[in-house]
Amino acid sequence: MADKLVIVESPSKATTIKKYLGKGYKVMASMGHLVDLPKSQLGVDIEHDFEPKYITIRGKGDLVKSLKKEAKAADRVFLATDPDREGEAISWHLANLLEINAKEKCRITFNEITKTAVKAAIKEPRTIDENLVDAQQARRVLDRIVGYKISPLLWKKVKKGLSAGRVQSVATRLVCDREAEIEQFIPEEYWTIDAHLSQNKKKFVAHLYGKGSKKLALHDKASTDAVVSALDGATYTVTDVKQGQRKKTPAPPFTTSTLQQEAGRKLGFTTMRTMRAAQQLYEGVTVPGRGSVGLITYMRTDSLRLSADAVAGAREMIAQQFGAEYMPSSARVYKTRKGAQDAHEAIRPTMPDLLPAMVKDVLPAEQYKLYKLIWERFIACQMGDAVYDTVGVTIDANGYTFKANGSTVKFRGFTALYTEGKDEEEEKEASLPRLEKGDTPVFQKLEHEQHFTQPPSRYTEASLVKALEELGVGRPSTYSPTITTIINRGYVIRDKKLLVPTELGRIVTDLMKEHFDRIVDVQFTASMEEQLDQVEEGSTDWHGIISGFYGPFSEDLKQAEEAIGNIELADEVSDVACEKCGRMMVFKHGRFGKFLACPGFPECRNAKPIVKEVGIPCPKCGGMIIEKKSKRGKVFYGCNNYPACDFTSWDKPTGEKCETCGSMMLQRAGRIKKTYCPECDAKQRGGERK
Repeated sequence: MADKLVIVESPSKATTIKKYLGKGYKVMASMGHLVDLPKSQLGVDIEHDFEPKYITIRGKGDLVKSLKKEAKAADRVFLATDPDREGEAISWHLANLLEINAKEKCRITFNEITKTAVKAAIKEPRTIDENLVDAQQARRVLDRIVGYKISPLLWKKVKKGLSAGRVQSVATRLVCDREAEIEQFIPEEYWTIDAHLSQNKKKFVAHLYGKGSKKLALHDKASTDAVVSALDGATYTVTDVKQGQRKKTPAPPFTTSTLQQEAGRKLGFTTMRTMRAAQQLYEGVTVPGRGSVGLITYMRTDSLRLSADAVAGAREMIAQQFGAEYMPSSARVYKTRKGAQDAHEAIRPTMPDLLPAMVKDVLPAEQYKLYKLIWERFIACQMGDAVYDTVGVTIDANGYTFKANGSTVKFRGFTALYTEGKDEEEEKEASLPRLEKGDTPVFQKLEHEQHFTQPPSRYTEASLVKALEELGVGRPSTYSPTITTIINRGYVIRDKKLLVPTELGRIVTDLMKEHFDRIVDVQFTASMEEQLDQVEEGSTDWHGIISGFYGPFSEDLKQAEEAIGNIELADEVSDVACEKCGRMMVFKHGRFGKFLACPGFPECRNAKPIVKEVGIPCPKCGGMIIEKKSKRGKVFYGCNNYPACDFTSWDKPTGEKCETCGSMMLQRAGRIKKTYCPECDAKQRGGERK
C-alpha cells in the first residue's frame, strides 16, 4: 500500500499529479461531490437553524468504500480538490467520511497543476478552511430553499418541470427586460451629411458637424434638404488642423468572466464549451518533451493578479519573439475590481515559453483555440502600448462646419500579437491626406442619408456574463451553469448567438416580479453575494444570513400560494399535421431548441425536429437537403431520406457543380465563406479570412 494518499476531483487531474509525485503516493479521484442534499426532499432543517441533511450521492457508495479502505491503509491523506469554495466543501465532506481530524493539516491547494506547484503544495498542507466551507454551504442551502419552495408552486400553477433559482431567475429577468426594452423602443429619425473630398488625388470623407461652432442635429428631410441646398457650389476650406498622438493599452489578463466573453466573441464558444475546454487545459494534457502537465492556471477566478515568475516569463518571451522595444520598462500590474475574490491569479498559461504552435498537434481543436487565446492575451498584457499618430481636420463650407479624423499606426505594440474583441463594431478611422490650414480640397460629391436610432441589442451569452459580473450577480463558478440552466428549462432560447426569452420565460419572470420581487431584484441578489463573501472572510455567520432571508421569503410564499391562479400556457400551433393522429403539431422548446410535438400527449407521443430545407437536391439520391443539428447544437446538412440515404456534410451544399469533376460544390462553414469541391479540390478548403 502507498504511504500517502492524495485525493483529487477528476481522473485526468489524478493522472497528471501521479506523475509528479511518483512512488510512495497513490492518487485517487472523488469524481466531484460524494455527498449532497437529497433530491427527494428539501434536505434543510428549517426548525433547527437551517442545518443541511447530507447523504451519499446515489451510485457513489462503492467509491466511498474504496476511498475509506485506501485512507485507512495510508500513513497520510492529502485532500487536493479545487482551490475554491466548492473544492473546499468537497474536501470537508471527504474529511468527515474518512474520519480525518478537523485540526489535521490535510488540505493542499495549487493554482496550477505543474510539478513545481504540486510539490510545493505537498510540503505546506493546511487545515480545512471552515469559512470557505460555510460560504459554500450557505449558498447551497439558500439556493435549495429558493428552488425547492418556489418550484413546486410553479409546477402547480403553471406547468410541470419548471424551476426557480436565486441567480437563474435574475438572469432570466435580464433577458426578459431587455426584450421588453426592444419592443417598447420608439425609433427616432436623424440624418447625416457627408462631403466626399480629395487632396492631392487622395480621397477622404468629412462629416457635417454643425453651423459655425454650434453642433447641428438634423431630424427630418426638410431641414436636411435646406442644408444640402445651402451647400450647393460651396468651397471647402480647411480652417484648422490638429495633430496629436494616442496610446492604446493592452487588455488585462483573463478572469473567468472575460475569458467566457472573449471566447464567445472570437471563437463562437458557448460559456459551457469554454469552461469545459478550460477545465481540460487546467487538469493536464501530455506534451512531448514535458510530459503530462496543466497548461493553464485555475479557470474560476475574478482576480487580475499575476505571479512575479509568470510576468518575468512573459517579458522574456516578448524580448525573444518581438524585440526589446515591445517590452515596457517595468512590468504591468493590473488592479482587481472592488469586491472580487483575490485568492487565485488571473487565468494564464503555466509555461509562458510553451507557444501555441508547440501544442497544436497534440491538442484537440477546441483546446488549442482556447489555449492560443489565453496565451496571446497573457503575453499581450505585458507588452508595450500601441501608438497612433492622429489628425483632426475642421473644414468650412458656406458657414457650415465639417470634421474629419484620421489615424496611422506609429508603433504596433501589443496589437502585433492580440487585440480584444468588441460586442459592437467600432467605426475605424482611415488615414487622411496631408492637409494644412487654408487648403481647399477638391469637392467630389455630397451624400445625405436617413437613419433611425436602434434599440438595445439582445444579450449574447458573452454580454449576459458581462452584465451579471458588472451587477454583482453570481460568481465565476456560477455564470456558465446559470446560462445553461435557463436555456435547458426553456425560459430562454438561442437564436444564432442571441438570447431570446420564450413565452414561458416571460410568464415565470412576471410571476416572480409580482410575488417574489426580492428574488429577481438585482440589487438584493448582489447584496446576498456580498454577504456570502463576508462568510468566506469569517466576518458573518451563515445561519444568520439564511434566517434573515427566510422570514420575509416564507411570507411571500404564503401570499403567492393564495394569490396565483392556474395559468394556461398555449402552445404555438404549426402547419404540420401529425402523421400518427392527424392533429396539428405544436412547437415545443427542448434542450436543443425548438421541435414539433403532437398536442395529443400522452395518448400520442409523436415528436420530430423542425425541418429546414436548403432548397437543393441531394447529390446522392435526389432527395432534399435539410439543415440538422448535432447533439452539441452544431449545424450540419443531410438528406431527408435518412437512413436510406447517408449523405451528410458539415459544409453547406451550394447546388453548383464542379467544372472539373461534376461533384456538388460546398461552402465552407464558419467565417471563411470559401466554395470548394470536396472531391478534386479538397486541399484548397482553407483561404484568407474575410
